[in-house]
Amino acid sequence: MVAQPGGRAGRATITSVEQFALEFDLTPERRIFSVSELNAAIRALLDAEFPDIWVSGEISGLKLATSGHYYFTLKETDAQVPCVAYRSAHRYWKFKPRDGLAVLARGRVDVYETRGYYQLVVELVEPRGLGALQLAFEQLKKKLAAEGLFRAERKRPLPRFPRRIGIVTSPKGAAIADMIQILSRRFPGVHVRLYPARVQGEGAVEEVCRGIEYFSRSQWAEVVIVGRGGGSLEDLWTFNEEAVARAIAASAVPVVSAVGHETDVTIADFVADQRAPTPSAAAEIVTPLASDLMERVAAARLKCAQGMRYRLAMLERRLRQRGVERAMGLLQRRVGRGLQRVDDQEYRMKERIRLAVDGRERLRRGLEARLRRFDVRPRLAADRRRMEAARAAAVETVRVPLARRRSRFEQLDAKLSQLSPLRILERGYAIVSNHAGILKDAAEATPHSRIHVRLAKGELDATVTKGPDAT
Repeated sequence: MVAQPGGRAGRATITSVEQFALEFDLTPERRIFSVSELNAAIRALLDAEFPDIWVSGEISGLKLATSGHYYFTLKETDAQVPCVAYRSAHRYWKFKPRDGLAVLARGRVDVYETRGYYQLVVELVEPRGLGALQLAFEQLKKKLAAEGLFRAERKRPLPRFPRRIGIVTSPKGAAIADMIQILSRRFPGVHVRLYPARVQGEGAVEEVCRGIEYFSRSQWAEVVIVGRGGGSLEDLWTFNEEAVARAIAASAVPVVSAVGHETDVTIADFVADQRAPTPSAAAEIVTPLASDLMERVAAARLKCAQGMRYRLAMLERRLRQRGVERAMGLLQRRVGRGLQRVDDQEYRMKERIRLAVDGRERLRRGLEARLRRFDVRPRLAADRRRMEAARAAAVETVRVPLARRRSRFEQLDAKLSQLSPLRILERGYAIVSNHAGILKDAAEATPHSRIHVRLAKGELDATVTKGPDAT
């Protein structure tokens, strides 16, 4: 509290606008928005203020979603705005956007209410020439090409069977895991040494250069893989730096560049001894397949064995030329005469066996002809046919009278069924009886006596409650 004017102390004075408003009941009416209402209100304001505008900037972080929409950022040195181009809009564009391209984008400002940020819904894009990053890329490319760093004659061949492989990349990325897996599968036992380095952001260029210089200086690795996974032009820019390109060119060890995806091209790809479209492809390029190597070893072993056999054949030929051929000729003649005698005896034996077999065959044919005259099978067949005919006639003789008797039986059964009392019961009647027999008169059933009722389906036992004369 403060003193009133005049220096007298008394009641408290008003010390703020809020207290003044409360004192005189001047508080404005409070208006509460929900989050969705606030976003909707902002969206309406932006729609009214920016329904159709042109924005210039450089494309960055371009992504094509599975829905067919493009998502990217239009950026300048100190500002950026998120953009989306729906599939129905960009399908009519005359060119495909890419990172680093300076463009004029036409669209409207919209609010993405789910996340609460505004974005530019792009309807049309017109290129404005190369962006800053792309321009720097082209300028450095021309400079290094003029110095001869891209010439094919300075490219060194990769070792066919490297035992030690150096890798310069991030230890946290998926690229190193893919390369280790492929190297282990293709050529188990190969030695791999990783130089951990950041592949984007501040300090990435220095760390990549130090990794390349380490393997070049130590001479431990027989080949070096430098690379990373995919990303935007900004993410891959480390490998477009002049320092990295010159470190690759100065390396004493062959270098394989494996940056991004197959469509991504960097300065490192032009300077390296060989470019791989992906880190996984780099692992396949530097190592042979162990199974292929084993097949080559097997083929070389087979070729060596064939050479040895050829060498032995040539030595054998020389020995024969020095006198062995004469001894071999004498031996072959003796063996030939012995084989000739064996052939002669074999021929005579076959002839005698043939004559004996022919005689036995003639005897067999004569006996077979004699037996055929006494064969009982034709007579048995004729008797069987006569027996089957007699059986059929007997069956027919019995069947006709039985059919007549069956027909007569069915007629009598039908008549008997018509006269059956059970048919009467099926029409709703019943047979009532007691111990004396079937009741035909109600007077025959005394009160409290037991009666038996037979129906068409089932039977009942009942008690008579009153007689015919009861009132």
